[in-house]
Amino acid sequence: MHLAGIYRCQPRSRPKACRDDEGDTLRGIVRGSAAANAGGVNDIRYGLLLPGGQAQLEAGGSARGLLDLVVRAERLGFDSVWVGDSLLRARVEPLTMLAAAASVTERITLGTAALIPAYRNPVQAALTLASLDLLSQGRLTLGVGAGFPGISEPEFELSGVRFKTRFSQLDDTVRLWRRLWSGNSDSFHGKVLRYEWLPEVPKPHRPGGPPLWLAGITPAALARTGRLYDGWLPYPPDVADYAAGLNTIRDAATTAERPENSVTPALFATVYIDDDAERGRAALEKYCEATYGMPLETVGNIQVMLTGTAEQVAAQLDKYVWAGARHVLIRIAAVAPADFTAQLDRVTALLPR
Repeated sequence: MHLAGIYRCQPRSRPKACRDDEGDTLRGIVRGSAAANAGGVNDIRYGLLLPGGQAQLEAGGSARGLLDLVVRAERLGFDSVWVGDSLLRARVEPLTMLAAAASVTERITLGTAALIPAYRNPVQAALTLASLDLLSQGRLTLGVGAGFPGISEPEFELSGVRFKTRFSQLDDTVRLWRRLWSGNSDSFHGKVLRYEWLPEVPKPHRPGGPPLWLAGITPAALARTGRLYDGWLPYPPDVADYAAGLNTIRDAATTAERPENSVTPALFATVYIDDDAERGRAALEKYCEATYGMPLETVGNIQVMLTGTAEQVAAQLDKYVWAGARHVLIRIAAVAPADFTAQLDRVTALLPR
């Protein structure tokens, strides 16, 4: 998909960023982005987060309706669909959802944004994920994370995992998965995980297993992404932080003697398109309260939350593309099914044709 399609200029009402006579025109941004970032704008992909949380289900959504949405997203031209993971906030279980989605789709990538591996037995999860990659014929991508301080501690306690060692637990789990997926079932001795005996696991459809993207933007997370992971899935509200983080990741990858392009830069962005700024902000506020029980002011300091006209939202996303994002995951900030459907139509209108 081409970046130029998502940031179309409207012939009758052309915002300043789309004018051909401006120094910082859309065309200039596209050409500059292609030159500054390996792969260029032709490699940009767009994904959709499925609304599988309890708030959406209580508002009239359904698990079967999510399957219909997956099929529709594939037909509409999205490159990927994604599901979240949580024990604290009830939702349709993500791996179950993706297994069902694999059976009704053919092309679209199926992803987690983000799976918390600590909530599952590492060895059993390796089997489940290998099976899911086989069912989807190699269309699985795993965004993974280690929880959020001040929120995730009860979930880790319930899972029997020490929150203090969550990063070592995650990295050990990723290394273990890759070993099992490669056919190596020898004993494993990591910083936290230790197994003298391991079972064999069916090899995934994709050699080496599905790509693993880390969700995180702390200095330690950036360094680990560059050393160990296949992609980066953050949601920083400041595009400068995104650009700096990506540079840090690339430096870490170089130090680890990995190719600079070994890490796919992605973005998790929450979006509500509305021509009325006040109404759009109110929608974001409602979504944050329903999803997190927190005000927009708090969530907006942690995550990128975008609202405005279609052109304004596209321009805001373009800043992250300019900073290097190559897979843009869009979460629509709507709780009620009718509102989500209306927003999906507006988001889809931005996609390249």
